[in-house]
Amino acid sequence: MRNGAKPRLDPAEVMLGERLFLETRFSQFFFARCGGDVNTNLSVGDPVLDNTLTTAQTLPGPFAGLSMNCRACHLIKEQMPLGRGIRAYADFARRSPIPGREDGQKFTPRNAPAMVNASIPRFGETFFHLDGEFATGAELVRETFLGRNFGWLPTEHDQAMRHLAKVIREDDGKGQLAKEFGGYSYKTVFKSAEKTVAENYELTEDYRIDVASATDREVLDAVARMTEVYTTSLFFSRNDKQEYDGSPYDTFLGKNDLPRRVAPGQEPAYYARILHSMVTNLTNTRFVSPADNCYRLLKLDFRFNKLELEGMKIFFARNAGSSRSGIGNCVACHTPPDFTDFSFHNTGVAQEEYDSIHGKGAFRKLPVPTLAERQKNFDAFLPATPKHPKALGVFLSIPSLEHPERTDLGLWNVFANPDKPSVQATLRQTLDPDGRVSEAQLLERTIATFKTPGLRGLAMSAPFMHNGTKDTVEGVIRFYIKASRQARAGELRNADPELSKMFLSEDDLEPLSAFLRALNEDYE
Repeated sequence: MRNGAKPRLDPAEVMLGERLFLETRFSQFFFARCGGDVNTNLSVGDPVLDNTLTTAQTLPGPFAGLSMNCRACHLIKEQMPLGRGIRAYADFARRSPIPGREDGQKFTPRNAPAMVNASIPRFGETFFHLDGEFATGAELVRETFLGRNFGWLPTEHDQAMRHLAKVIREDDGKGQLAKEFGGYSYKTVFKSAEKTVAENYELTEDYRIDVASATDREVLDAVARMTEVYTTSLFFSRNDKQEYDGSPYDTFLGKNDLPRRVAPGQEPAYYARILHSMVTNLTNTRFVSPADNCYRLLKLDFRFNKLELEGMKIFFARNAGSSRSGIGNCVACHTPPDFTDFSFHNTGVAQEEYDSIHGKGAFRKLPVPTLAERQKNFDAFLPATPKHPKALGVFLSIPSLEHPERTDLGLWNVFANPDKPSVQATLRQTLDPDGRVSEAQLLERTIATFKTPGLRGLAMSAPFMHNGTKDTVEGVIRFYIKASRQARAGELRNADPELSKMFLSEDDLEPLSAFLRALNEDYE
């Protein structure tokens, strides 16, 4: 491990997946400079990795002198020696820097989401990325390794696949990364022939592949599958009953005999209602203090007292015809115990950023093509893909004063997109379970909608929102105070109906922030 020596107790598949997650040779930068020798050491690394960007300062990059890998944007302890704290597989930037190419792109259009808990089982359909672009983790990994974040242009998709397969086939197992994982070549580990690798590095039969005889696509699929095994292993602490047990909130539930998980056959929304009722009627409340537990890595007090309980009640409170403050309606989207519904909502984040650049009301006036218009001219509106490499992606862009046509419409870029076939059936089922709404109408409902993030471990994933515009939990809450009022006034384009049911004031800021911080825990 790069974060200090520890016994290798993970299954062999997880260890190989972690090695692939850390691999720096899949990038276009390495390909263009290795001279065909996948085991060479580059004389100069990709400049984008020289530093780690944060909202406040620039830090030395943990992968300086190398080229892009997954960990560069999904950090853990790499910057702890410099006082920046632990990450839940997120970085510190508002938008992550990417390798420079002739298209001029310098940053991802969105904030890097935390990966811990991103692959946990869920009630309903599974989507990955903030816009639901991928149906499986393996698909996400595959397209990332071949995509722009690794420096590859849409026209280089096949070249990227051939290069990745070459790295896997010709790796000699002598590099520093290989030494950290047993000192075996990829070819040897993937084959896992009898007595060729130590038992703890030997893959089970289902994951083995002879990369020498496999096609490039088969090698790519094996790499993606193995990396998915690793990312699926990233989740917050749970006990043998699959109850979360690492945060002050979880400790509070346990001390008061409150249910910590959804019962079999129960929907998360129903669990939330039951839990809220039980908390509201709680007597002889037992609170949590540092005497119960303490953080080892986070510089926070481990506590759940009256302030956190007040915030919990605000968080769980649903609108029932009342317009008094203290009704957070947060559980409508951030459903416990995962604190996300894994679905899509427009809370006005994209509009706020766009209007801050182009003026109040500009986002509501922004021309957005209908389904028919979009179908007639893919390249003018949708993001570039290998099938449409010249597409402009104007609605998957960072908004700027120079380009008023550019913004990020989230799910709109994916739904009914013929180049994203794997998710269409499940998206349709999620957006219109009864099948009563036309595809054109559904597309309008996807404008500026993004997948709900989980709220556990917020101390390890700032800045917040899909565009990284909020530095603190308090900043997020103040945004919702304003956005909910805008929604009720009809000032938000395509606002989620649940947004107008939030009634928050500055008086709710302190308790609600305290509750959200009680969802933090150490992650190791």
